[in-house]
Amino acid sequence: MRKLMAALAVAGISGFTYAQEVVESMEIIEVPTEKYVVQTNKFWNNWFISAGGGFTSGIRQGDKNWSAMFFDENYGRWGFDVAVGKWFTPGLALRLKFNGLDGAYEGKSFTQRAYRAEAMFNASNMLMGYSDTRVWNVIPFAGMAFIGGHQGMDVGVQSSWNLSPRVNLYLEAALFMADRHGKMLKINESYERYMNFSAGLTFNLGETGFQPVPDTDMMMALNAAELDVLNDALAEQQAQNAQLKNQLAQKPREVVKTQTVYKGAGTIPQSVFFNLNSSVMASPREMVNLQAIANAAQQDGSKLYITGYADSATGDATYNQALSEKRAEAVASALEKMGISRANMVVAGKGGVDTLQPESYNRRVIITLGE
Repeated sequence: MRKLMAALAVAGISGFTYAQEVVESMEIIEVPTEKYVVQTNKFWNNWFISAGGGFTSGIRQGDKNWSAMFFDENYGRWGFDVAVGKWFTPGLALRLKFNGLDGAYEGKSFTQRAYRAEAMFNASNMLMGYSDTRVWNVIPFAGMAFIGGHQGMDVGVQSSWNLSPRVNLYLEAALFMADRHGKMLKINESYERYMNFSAGLTFNLGETGFQPVPDTDMMMALNAAELDVLNDALAEQQAQNAQLKNQLAQKPREVVKTQTVYKGAGTIPQSVFFNLNSSVMASPREMVNLQAIANAAQQDGSKLYITGYADSATGDATYNQALSEKRAEAVASALEKMGISRANMVVAGKGGVDTLQPESYNRRVIITLGE
């Protein structure tokens, strides 16, 4: 018992060592970020190219025969389109797009060429905040169009699905309006109208995504909470240090006599921290304290009580119970590899708790000493 207590003292009685452990545990806390603000990206980041095909049809003024636009060869034809662009922010992109097809309009054949310069607006990111894991995005767009030598404008909307970080599937509908007289479009003048429906793939180039901006107000609040926890932990540890030093200075018989008051779990806890949703220890440094305990426990008859926890703010009760058990088992397995017999370990998981703030402090395993 005396050797194990000495090992625990070496592993945890130093205020500096404990402070370092707590500070290191802060590294696993998720950094709070702004929902609608990101860092400015580099020029070569978030470029994309698109390729697809679709149908472009002319719309006769006053004609309400909508079905004919898709089946009557006098209206339009199938064709292809390509585009290149860049997302400057999660909500704004600029692109150049080309549509090409051979078709017909009002009984006359034509070779359709549409050159489009458009601004795209990711409504999903603008309304719900940026997320690089969102599967579906709605992206309205509008811009200038040059169709068959006529100047005009176009508006439309794209529906985009993320197949992977590099590839998106898109469906798109657009309305072109081109001035027949070669002037900039005015709504009260005669103009030609075209509908375009297309589908294809978008390929993201270079470095993709945006880096969120840390929420400084939230971080200051978290830092204040962390400092309070650190101060409380240091004060408690210093009190335990003084008690342990007194015990270690006494005669062995007196130390053993003092330890007979322990019932079940001991009074010298050591914590091992874990990352969110993980049963892998957060840092290799956690193994240092475990090794110090294991070295002494191999020659000591005391039991080690290993209790795992999860934070109740994440996951449901069933998931947290299983995760806490996995964390406790991970620590027990590490100690067993260091030579500790399973017979000298009591392993349990207590599920999700909210006893400490920030929540990351609850993702841990506590090792206590007992008879």
